[in-house]
Amino acid sequence: MSDAPLPVVFFGHGSPMIALETNATTETWSAMGASIGKPKAILCVSAHWLTRGVGVTAMPAPRTIHDFGASFPRALFEVQYPAPGSAALAARVAEVLAPTPVVQDQAWGLDHGTWSVLCKAYPDADVPVVQLSMDATQPPAWHYEMGRRLAPLRDEGVLIVGSGNIVHNLPAMDWGARLRPAYDWAAAFNGFIKTAIAEDAPERAVNFEAFGEAAAKSVPTPDHYWPLLYVLGARRPGDRAVFAPDHIEHGSLSMTSVMLDSRPAAA
Repeated sequence: MSDAPLPVVFFGHGSPMIALETNATTETWSAMGASIGKPKAILCVSAHWLTRGVGVTAMPAPRTIHDFGASFPRALFEVQYPAPGSAALAARVAEVLAPTPVVQDQAWGLDHGTWSVLCKAYPDADVPVVQLSMDATQPPAWHYEMGRRLAPLRDEGVLIVGSGNIVHNLPAMDWGARLRPAYDWAAAFNGFIKTAIAEDAPERAVNFEAFGEAAAKSVPTPDHYWPLLYVLGARRPGDRAVFAPDHIEHGSLSMTSVMLDSRPAAA
């Protein structure tokens, strides 16, 4: 690892079935983990842990949560990601987020927004992982500010990860055509947010609703979008944006992932 702060990463996690697959997306995530190297710990903000107030997992051995319906195959329910937790990191998260109260949670674990991507990026499950919940009562600017407060962890060997989707409209998905062209509104919104990231204009991402109908269709509920704001909040001047993978599946599910990185680019 170099002396530069660790990158921050947003994963467009898509369906939990990705955990059972090997494809261009999972191979890109694997390469991303290899390029970053083994951090001291990972802090993940997943679309799938919404709370009133803020919690952080503080147990020594977080359980693997299979938080999806019974229609998924048994093999997916058998996936385990036995990464250790870290009470020390949970306590540190509470320090950096002060004065916002942070509950030291002993009940949640690692939901599929976390383990379905980490099982590809860090398949050995040997890095301590802590999840941070999102307060569902708060507006986008608040979530961005939480990310800004987390930024010092980058200098402490902690990989900050957000896991969600820029475009996440399940009712509109064409389930029979994974690689069909994106709907015009989905492509427009995904492109708008990518440009905001590339130009380091986080205010556009925070105020995403101003993009109008395309934003409303792309983000019908904010749960999958908010994790991106934590990642953008933890960004530093000079971080370049690397988008990969970068595509939309089923017409309305963005798999676009982005790493914000201040380390020297590979030759």
